[in-house]
This record gives sequence, structure tokens and C-alpha cells, in this order.
Amino acid sequence: MSPTRRPSRTHRPHVPGRAGADEQARARHLDARRTFPPLPPRAEPGGSFALTWWGNAWVDALEDSALDQGRLARGRAYADRGHVDAITVTPGRVVAYVHGSRPRPYRAELRLRELPDDAWDRFLDTAAARPEHLASLLDKDVPHALAAAADLLPTVDELTPECTCPDRGHPCKHTAALCYQAARILDEDPFVLFLLRGRGEQELLRALTRRSSVHEAEERSKTRAPDLESRPAKDAYATVRGGQLPQLPPEFPPPQYPERPPSYPQAPDAPDPLALDLLATEAGVRAHALLTTGADAIAALSPWQDAVRLAAAHPGSGLTAATRALYASLSRGTGRTPIDLARAVAAWRQGGLEGLSVLEEEWDPPAGPFDRARPVLLATGHPDFRPHRNHLSTASVQLRLGRDGWWYGYESEPGREDWWPRGEPGRDPVSALDSLLGGG
Repeated sequence: MSPTRRPSRTHRPHVPGRAGADEQARARHLDARRTFPPLPPRAEPGGSFALTWWGNAWVDALEDSALDQGRLARGRAYADRGHVDAITVTPGRVVAYVHGSRPRPYRAELRLRELPDDAWDRFLDTAAARPEHLASLLDKDVPHALAAAADLLPTVDELTPECTCPDRGHPCKHTAALCYQAARILDEDPFVLFLLRGRGEQELLRALTRRSSVHEAEERSKTRAPDLESRPAKDAYATVRGGQLPQLPPEFPPPQYPERPPSYPQAPDAPDPLALDLLATEAGVRAHALLTTGADAIAALSPWQDAVRLAAAHPGSGLTAATRALYASLSRGTGRTPIDLARAVAAWRQGGLEGLSVLEEEWDPPAGPFDRARPVLLATGHPDFRPHRNHLSTASVQLRLGRDGWWYGYESEPGREDWWPRGEPGRDPVSALDSLLGGG
């Protein structure tokens, strides 16, 4: 008998662009679903559970509609003790398993209405109209005007809790615990709130970029460029007499500000859009400075200083996906860690190149302002600071005197030598300390 012939596998023809389409679909899926690992127990239970105004608004939406304050208190205690497992956020819902009194955890869920397209249009138009709104979003901050434009924050009775436990309370302690833990996530990343309302971070940022570009084009079209004297080259050369060229027209005036580069789309096998945008923006800024001042201040910076400057100029503080990639690339290229870069960025934003020098260099100041600083601080009711070179320190607060004569504030967890720049520098130690203690 002849051997049985196996049927051949059906050949799947190659469809041009299919891989790119599949990759885009996968990216959209990941953008619309985010999972956060379990949050640790709170070190200091009590007080406000959320730190931001939108995080508190989220908690208020559930607390104001609660029918039983006792269940809320037990749910808050569950959250304080870390009884909530990983939290998954998708459009319109937050889901997590919550450990209660029984061995098997309960599945808790909070539902929230997705926003319609017209609400998102209002949000995008409001954000595009003011560049500082976009910068705030990239810095993980939500201006009140943007939240109000699209009714982003939940109102009373808009959060719908559901749980697999037998308790029919509104809410039960498990959904209350989930709500409190979700507020901590919203504090860290407000784009989670946008995802709950129906738009993922990358989708929203792409839409904001397009809407901002359209808005800028419309603004430029309204501003008519001044008429400049010009003359065709062939006419100028046709009238040359005696080897003398006619007088050239005046030079074009330089623009008031460097222009923004075009938007670079994400495409398979194409260069990174963030890198292209960064390079083009940097080239434009340096060319504009050279044209208007005749000097290039960036040329004198070391590679590390230039990397810090680049990271500090880019909104986001390393928190968005784009800025995380930027921080990772810059830290690799300079042989530093992302934490080193983040600390240096904080110093640069505090005081520029001098602020970075204060972070990285200790020195022995001469007698005078430094010696007078401790008595002045004591006289104004501040605690006793211990001196070390150009530093004055307590357990958690530090003031550093820069070579420029300014005082720079730093902060650390008590008992740890992990100092981070905070607040605004001041001409005297008291003003720098007040800025630091007041949140800077």
C-alpha cells in the first residue's frame, strides 16, 4: 500500500501592510487596557487618601453616594492594609480581586460612563487652545479648566459598584477598598481617568498633537506676514552696469520665536518619532539663538549637562511612555541611571546649570553669608541645622549654598541620605526654606 499522503498546509498569502496593521491593532489594545500591581499598605493610615484634587474628587464621588458609612470605613481599612490585588483599568470600568474575611477573594468592580465624542471634542479644543494645558497633561497634572470642559470627573451616583460578595450594600467594603486604591493610582497617573472615560493615553496624545497642529495652522493663517521688498534675480543682474551690483534688499527679520517642527507619525521600520521631534526642535532652537544672538550657549555644555538640559526641557518628568524612553536613552548614552538623570533634571529645573552644579559639587564657602545663615534660621523659628561644607541639614531638610550666592533647598526621607532638589532657590536661606516647606 502506498503511504497516506498528508494534506499540505494551506499557504497564507502575504498581504502588504498586514504586519503593520496587526501591530497597530495590538498597540490600540494595550493602550485600552492597563494593569497595575498591588499597592503596598499605607505607611501612615488616616488623613486624606488622595493627594491630588482629581484623586479626592474620585473618592468624593463614592463617599457622597454611600448609604453606609461603616462599610466605607471598613473598605478604607482594607485599602490601608493592602487587601486589594492588581487593578485592571479598561474603558468604563476598574476591576480587582479584594481579600476579605474568607480565603477566596471577591471580584470587585467600579463602572463609569464613557464620554461621548462631542465631550472629547470640547476637551481637545480646550487643550489645543492653550499650550500650557498640553504641557500640564504631559507633566501628569490636570488643569481644572480641562476637567470641566468634558465633565471628566465622576459625579454623585455616577460610579456604579459591583461585587461577588453576598453584601448588597452600596457600596460594599470590597468595592469601597477598590475605590480608595484606585484614587492612589489616579494620583500618580491622571491618564487612568481618561482611559476610564474611553480614551487611552497614546490615542489621546495623538489626538491632542493633531488638534494642536490644526490650531497653530489656523492661528498662523490669521496673521498675515508683512510685505518684504524683493526683486527677481534675473532683473537685478540685467541692470548691472560697470561691474556694480545694485543694492540688495534688507535682510528678512528673524522670527520672534523658533518654530515647531512638523508632527512625525509612528510607522513600521521608521525612526522613532520622539527622537526626530527632539532633534528637529533642538536644531531649530539653536539656529534661532545663533541667528538672534550670534552665540550658541549649548556648545559649551558637557555631554552629561546637555543630556540633563534635554530631559529637563521635555515635559513629563520621565512619567509618560515617551519621556520614559527619552530618559532611558539619555541615561544609557551618558553612563548614568534614570534615577541619576531624574535627580539632575530636578536640579536643572530648580536653577539651570548652576542648580546642577549645586547638586553635584560640594565646596567650602568663605566666612560670611554661610556663617550667618544658622543664627538667622534659629531667629526666625526654624530648627537647628548642622553644617557640612556648603550644606546646612536637618534629618529631612537641607539647604545648599551655591557659588552664585543663592540658597537651594533639598529634601530627603528622614534617616536616608537621598537628597532631592525641592522648591525655588532664594537669595537668603529663610526664603529658600520657606519655598521648600511650602511645596515650592
